[in-house]
Amino acid sequence: MFRKILVAFDGSEGSKKALHTGIELAKRLGVDLHSISVEEGLPYFAATVGEVEEVKQDVEAFFKKVTTEAWDEAALQGVNLHATVLPGHEVETIITFAKEGRFDLLIVGFVGHSNVFGRIMGGTTQNLSRLSPCTVMIVK
Repeated sequence: MFRKILVAFDGSEGSKKALHTGIELAKRLGVDLHSISVEEGLPYFAATVGEVEEVKQDVEAFFKKVTTEAWDEAALQGVNLHATVLPGHEVETIITFAKEGRFDLLIVGFVGHSNVFGRIMGGTTQNLSRLSPCTVMIVK
């Protein structure tokens, strides 16, 4: 059925639900699980280089923490998780990664960090489901 599973993971509650589903599915199918996290851009109007470095360190620490938690959760279920963190635009980066990695399932959470704005403008989940090169599972 599915041989390569990718979970869009940003540490939000919606993405945690997607990760849980991905772990369960990977365990049942006996396949490795991959996750993609996208670092959003650094401040455009920073007052000092130090300010940019501080934000960069905070972002790296955040993704290290959520990635470690994801690895630990997958390992408890006997699933091998390959986690990748890339900078860029969320939708473009995830779609490109899914295409290049030849994934056949992308699992995303229904609502991520931008709950209200996403409902008004269409949101990342809607764009991912529309542009994905593979089957998309949206987890509520």
